[in-house]
Amino acid sequence: MSYVDEVIAQVIEKNPSQPEFHQAVKEVLDSLRLVIEQNEDAYRKDALLERLVNPERQLIFRVPWVDDKGQVQVNTGYRVQFNSAIGPYKGGIRLHPSVNLGIIKFLGFEQVFKNSLTGLPIGGGKGGSDFDPKGKSDREVMAFCQSFMTELSKYIGADTDVPAGDIGTGAREIGYMFGQYKRLQNRYEGVLTGKGLSYGGSLARTEATGYGLLYLVEEMMKCHGEEMTGKTVVVSGAGNVAIYAIQKAQQMGAKVVTCSDSTGWIYDPEGIDVDLLKEVKEVKRARLTEYAAARESAVYHEGRGVWAIPCDIALPCATQNELLIDDAKQLVANGCKAVAEGANMPTTLDATAYLQDNGVLFVPGKASNAGGVATSALEMTQNSERLSWSFEEVDSKLQGIMVNIYHNIDNAAKKYGKEGNYVVGANIAGFEKVVSAMNAQGIV
Repeated sequence: MSYVDEVIAQVIEKNPSQPEFHQAVKEVLDSLRLVIEQNEDAYRKDALLERLVNPERQLIFRVPWVDDKGQVQVNTGYRVQFNSAIGPYKGGIRLHPSVNLGIIKFLGFEQVFKNSLTGLPIGGGKGGSDFDPKGKSDREVMAFCQSFMTELSKYIGADTDVPAGDIGTGAREIGYMFGQYKRLQNRYEGVLTGKGLSYGGSLARTEATGYGLLYLVEEMMKCHGEEMTGKTVVVSGAGNVAIYAIQKAQQMGAKVVTCSDSTGWIYDPEGIDVDLLKEVKEVKRARLTEYAAARESAVYHEGRGVWAIPCDIALPCATQNELLIDDAKQLVANGCKAVAEGANMPTTLDATAYLQDNGVLFVPGKASNAGGVATSALEMTQNSERLSWSFEEVDSKLQGIMVNIYHNIDNAAKKYGKEGNYVVGANIAGFEKVVSAMNAQGIV
């Protein structure tokens, strides 16, 4: 059995009931076979892959808090500090009922390579809880966040681990967590990113993941002789990533005709009205039925269906494993030219393979959605310097980072005879930097 297969088997055996983590490890290690086989004996002797797939630290803790009725509630909190070879752990906090250790480990593992690709000195980690902020009052959210941070604060810091937002964790939650950290540690430092502008946040951070996604897609299309102008784009999701991906795509001259949430999706052949979408989702925190009710050209559908709409470019921006093999077949049949992931691992392995086998340009999230964490790292820099950069300065740096990521993954794929395979390119480019740092630092 090859070294790669040995390690994949070990991960499955030692981490039962964690299918998302198994999937992430398999996807990465399968695409690294070319590199690993060239150094198999040395890597096996140093247990390089075992060290890569095992987190440096896994934290699980209870989070008790009191709801508005005076009832004590108890959630579970997680922080997985995966790899610090190239810098302090960096990765978001996800608040959603689906959160468990396996999901946090998959996200943390992906984050190691994503953060490496940015070219910035940040390691990989992830955290979260099965707490659901939906339907909770501000006081209840504050009570949870303060309890969560009371335990987490023991293990994080500006030079140790710098969490950020993710699904369910926006400016409100980050603010409550930051306040509690400052209160407990008696330090004002850049321990969290995604902060409000009045207390150390960065301009362009809100837009960064969606904008970064489109900067990479635009560069990829340009390198394949295509322009964004006139392209039809379908997007899933209606959260932060989706909203700003839609906004930037339309600024580039494309027409985005779909978005979705957990209950249904919108088809708007006139193009999504971003201002209306922001009003519904960011201000009212309402369902997309309100978008359809307010816009004559829009049609609301229950359930799934975004990927059935003919398009040139598809951008899955909702959640993991949302684009399935049948969806991939539909996209190919409708002439889709490119798929770039705005969410973390939204495309299943068989769907990814089908898209690639049928000539669709496919970019994995560890490359295409790295704009968010890249701008978080720029926020860390501003905090360390006690400075605040202009929107234009941050946006320009973000665009440069995303263009560089595209060329780095393209060059890595070409170097190993896999031209056009951006999954292989992204994993190799991220892996080589991390492994170089791990080897330099000894067996730790």
